[in-house]
Amino acid sequence: MAIPASVQKCLDLQNISYDIAADSTIHTAETTSTGDILDPNAIVKLVLLQDSLGMVQVLMPGNCLLDLNGLCELLGRSLQAATAEESDKIKKRHGLEMLAAVPKLTEFSTIADHCLFEKPFVFLESGVPGIYVKLAQDQFKRAVAESDLGSFSTLIAPYVTQSNNKFSDDEAKITKAVEQFTSLRIKQRLENTLELPPMPDTAERIIKLRVDPDAGVSELASVVETDPSLAAQVVSWASSPYYAAPGKITSVQDAVVRVLGFDLVINLALGLALGKSLALPQDGPRGITPYWQQAVFTAAATEQLVKAMPKGERPAIGMAYLSGLLHNFGYLVLGFVFPPHFTLISRLTEVNEHVCPSVIDEYLLGLTREQISAWLMKVWHMPEEIVTALRWQQDAAYEDQYSPYPNLLFLSNQLLRQQGIGDCTAQPIPDELYQRLHLEPDEAFEAIQKTVDNADHLQTIARNLAK
Repeated sequence: MAIPASVQKCLDLQNISYDIAADSTIHTAETTSTGDILDPNAIVKLVLLQDSLGMVQVLMPGNCLLDLNGLCELLGRSLQAATAEESDKIKKRHGLEMLAAVPKLTEFSTIADHCLFEKPFVFLESGVPGIYVKLAQDQFKRAVAESDLGSFSTLIAPYVTQSNNKFSDDEAKITKAVEQFTSLRIKQRLENTLELPPMPDTAERIIKLRVDPDAGVSELASVVETDPSLAAQVVSWASSPYYAAPGKITSVQDAVVRVLGFDLVINLALGLALGKSLALPQDGPRGITPYWQQAVFTAAATEQLVKAMPKGERPAIGMAYLSGLLHNFGYLVLGFVFPPHFTLISRLTEVNEHVCPSVIDEYLLGLTREQISAWLMKVWHMPEEIVTALRWQQDAAYEDQYSPYPNLLFLSNQLLRQQGIGDCTAQPIPDELYQRLHLEPDEAFEAIQKTVDNADHLQTIARNLAK
């Protein structure tokens, strides 16, 4: 267990006494391998910001959300997240895997949050995931002696609690959120004011096919072929090396019969039709996995996880695939419903990569993208499995008759985030979730690995969808 040589040298030059602590999880206070109690409230992380005046490094608790607007007002600057290129330069220069919360490691000015001085010990992120520099409070004060101080962070926990309300409360929360923005010309109820788009005609026809017991390949191909763009995507999907189909795929019917199957095509076509119904927001956060890449990878990962489950325990694979394809639909809806605030959400997401985006939604809007997308799916009369999957995908403990769908989304997203695919840092996966899905952790990892091994093919599909 070692910290980077550059961090060690920096601390030694300041004659700062420290210990090294390690723990694979930081979400519950646990005894580390050195016998220390690693208090999650005492984790110190560094966020790198920049503006026209230069770089600023921010020290804040790892269980808090950085209030970027508050910090900018405090400093009288217009800061935003440093670019990935700038962060990579620093990591490379100092031999780090991640940014280290060590003030004098760089020449940049530093500001530390007041609440970091409330604990007897703090644990600085060392630049190596899971390894921390433990400082007594007097040593930490020495380390930040030349830094500015301020209050600019908000505890995450209250917003996590608020987002786990009942589905029946969601419409009231959405209406309340709308009423809070009357100054932005939103004056009536959501349905009337925000002019949410109706379900696309193609999607409506596909849903009718889904519930028609007599519908077959010809009927499905006929519906899909009425939308040339959708038909091209389905053929492209089936032609991908990911499915290794022999010969050339020349038609939608060919894609259904020879490669994908009726169930997969009908859900794929539905997901694509809905995803194309709203334009991608123009001012999204930098540094996150693009929308269609997230959608394609999550759909493929969810499919692989279902296949890894015991046959008698598997949910409908097509429905699981569709939930994966639509899992981040709320991102599109937020950009459509709250355009004046979407920029704020994006900027806050960039500087809080350790925070689930839903927490940021709740903090700024009073509701989450999962709530609003599930509500819209309900309005559009989508299957209850999809409504449930989208609404509860962030809740690892959710249980009801449709819980395999949100549980699978939670699992696939966390495992993909561990591979660098997603929009925030991975959360721990409870053992109980694996048990409910009748999966062993190594089986789930192997399923995700199959997805990652096909990354090039899946990215090609995603790029085609983004055009």
